[in-house]
Amino acid sequence: MDAENASMLGRQSAIPENYNWASLQRLNGDELESHYREILTGLGQGAGLIPVIFRKAQNKIQDPAKLRRLIELIDSETWIGLDIDVKGEIYEGLLEKNAQDTKSGAGQYFTPRPLIKAIVDVMRPQPGQTICDPAAGTGGFLLAAHDYIATHNTLDRDQWNHLRHQALHGWEIVDNTARLCVMNLYLHGIGEVGQTSSLSHSPIHVADSLASHPGEYFDMVLTNPPFGKKSSVTFVTDEGEIKRESQNIVREDFWTSTSNKQLNFVQHIKTILNMNGKAAVVVPDNVLFEGGAGEVVRRKLLHECDVHTLLRLPTGIFYAQGVKANVLFFDRKPASETPWTKQLWIYDLRTNMDFTLKTNPLSREDLNEFVECFHADNRFERTATWSPSNETGRWRSFTYEELLARDKVNLDIFWLRDESLEDSTNLPSPDVLAAEIMEDLRTALDQFEGIAEELGEEE
Repeated sequence: MDAENASMLGRQSAIPENYNWASLQRLNGDELESHYREILTGLGQGAGLIPVIFRKAQNKIQDPAKLRRLIELIDSETWIGLDIDVKGEIYEGLLEKNAQDTKSGAGQYFTPRPLIKAIVDVMRPQPGQTICDPAAGTGGFLLAAHDYIATHNTLDRDQWNHLRHQALHGWEIVDNTARLCVMNLYLHGIGEVGQTSSLSHSPIHVADSLASHPGEYFDMVLTNPPFGKKSSVTFVTDEGEIKRESQNIVREDFWTSTSNKQLNFVQHIKTILNMNGKAAVVVPDNVLFEGGAGEVVRRKLLHECDVHTLLRLPTGIFYAQGVKANVLFFDRKPASETPWTKQLWIYDLRTNMDFTLKTNPLSREDLNEFVECFHADNRFERTATWSPSNETGRWRSFTYEELLARDKVNLDIFWLRDESLEDSTNLPSPDVLAAEIMEDLRTALDQFEGIAEELGEEE
């Protein structure tokens, strides 16, 4: 890509001449290995797109002969002039393959692309808007938003410049994942090096987004925060033992302090939205029913925001097995004495649905009915598919009063008859069942830990 910018497109390269590809091509032996290490260190310094890509990069090839062979192999391929969409698709394929490797643990950063596409299709980002993902992972939501804007609109030069260099903002706490994300965006033409704006700004910030308010607000937030529920710190005791301790996030702009990472992300998302800004966030079931801080967050969210849609996701679609998750859609609203939420529409894509990553993966077509029911053109013209005479309908609404009347404002609502409870032949595979049991046990343990912490604070 560096060679393409300089030689074919006549653009100023973002890579300093002493660190460029040509500087490697003319070296051999120990001199080659030494210079390669120098390049990795040098390009990782400072701020901007290139330093994020090379941040903390290490040389894993100790044999200069193998490094020379790798350079020759790269040179033998025709990268220059390869269509940007092809490059992006190749990289996306590599990311998904990496996510499938359970040993790498990369699956936790990879949201199913059909789900992302359906969410973006109903959220409909527009030219000129700013879009944020505070848990960016490998950049799937930001890329989908970029592609939606690019393909559904005829953009002028200023709109293109805004889309590529100002519209997208992401935070990622893990260095390696942030590097993958920036590369993914770059290979799709976002933050293109050689442009003045990209030299001074990276769309991805390598930082803990929950630590503080970023000082800026966004028109739309699309995100799938990590599934881990507890924020914690690691420390060494006087005896030399390594221990982890739950850490409550304390911020004045939050409704309540809790160590539940998912609840903190929901609060954080509300604070970074522009007034009337829109959010779609993937949350695990415990966010919908957990008491204590969970109840506080739900009550506040329903009152201060228009929480209009909930999509209950099926199991078997995430690389982290056994996860029971949902997508919560809400709009930030001005201060009001009366609650902004009037009706919560719920689409149940979980009950009696069976998906697996290998034999029956989730497709975009599986979400067609939800997208149609969402009625993005005008949410106030929605029509329920459930009725007393059609008890298999997956789409129905609940009023604010009905939600508040539920114990602890529990939003984990379902109404369809679960056929698997009546017919053992419809049960999921044993590995899926085991994963779901483990997830339920973890959730219960987290709740007990929370109770224990609260009791300890009262003493």
